[in-house]
Amino acid sequence: MASNTFGELLRMTTFGESHGPAIGVVVDGVPAGLPITPEMIQHDLDRRRPGQSNLTTPRNESDSVEILSGVFEGTTTGHPVAMLIRNSDARSTAYDDIKDLFRPGHADRTWFEKYGIRDHRGSGRASGRETACRVAAGALAKAIITRSGMRVAAGAVRIGDVEARTFDPQAVWTNNARSADAAAAPAMEAAILDAAARKDSIGGIVECRVENVASGLGAPMYRKLDAVLAAAIFGLGAVKGLEFGAGFRAAGMAGSEHNDGMTPDGYLSNHAGGIVGGVSSGQTIIFRAAIKPTPSIASPQTTIDTSGNPVTCIVEGRHDPCIIPRIVPVIEAMTAFVLADMLLLSRSDRF
Repeated sequence: MASNTFGELLRMTTFGESHGPAIGVVVDGVPAGLPITPEMIQHDLDRRRPGQSNLTTPRNESDSVEILSGVFEGTTTGHPVAMLIRNSDARSTAYDDIKDLFRPGHADRTWFEKYGIRDHRGSGRASGRETACRVAAGALAKAIITRSGMRVAAGAVRIGDVEARTFDPQAVWTNNARSADAAAAPAMEAAILDAAARKDSIGGIVECRVENVASGLGAPMYRKLDAVLAAAIFGLGAVKGLEFGAGFRAAGMAGSEHNDGMTPDGYLSNHAGGIVGGVSSGQTIIFRAAIKPTPSIASPQTTIDTSGNPVTCIVEGRHDPCIIPRIVPVIEAMTAFVLADMLLLSRSDRF
């Protein structure tokens, strides 16, 4: 059985395909009395929208959101919030030549083997277009956690071989690469354009930080905050690795170095990334996600068709040479959604 729902008290269910008439999301568990306007949702959708620069796919979708239910006179009613985003620039015929091929790096073969049927038009449900639904849901979640003072910010800290030296949330939205380091942005943009010119693609790393986190969010044993965040972020098709705080560097550290000492004034370091024992410590949550290169490339690749015959595959059409500029707001959205859910759950943890 396919699962299209995420969350415990706050639950999102997404629907629709990349080349269908529309995509959308239903968010249940939103408390009543929360001020929400279409403009609040649209702000985040515009950050993810395709066609923003020469670094992204030229598919021209406005991603205009329609709030169908759950909001009355600008305030949530406590009932499911349903949001619809219509597809207006799908070009399904671009996939006719490869409809019987399994594209390397895509979910074509595994989904076909699981279900015995697949939507070849732009990957159907497996398309990154579905993440617009998650961004819409995340905008609702941001409205919840903002009331507690939390702020979520993500940005590119590596694209290809170009690495950021600083993390400045204000810099992210001043450059097309969504680099967290303004000085590294031109080289990151050049790396993406170079990959596109070679009919190839590149990946990188996105860092996400959450400031002003309430302590005590999450729970042992099976609702650890870092575990649920990992499920949310790994639920994005492009993510292939994740680390919190010191992450993989912790493997080479001594305990005396990795442990975050405490004083009456607070912690002395944050190697844990703001989560200890599955529960937020009140420090800044820091994690990094490794993003794979876009699998759709216009260079010849070896694969098989649906009958098992060896063939050469060239994926034409409109594709992002690097997913990172558009996955940044998606990672923010999923992070905010988890934190909003944990915040609501925490109300039942103690008297």
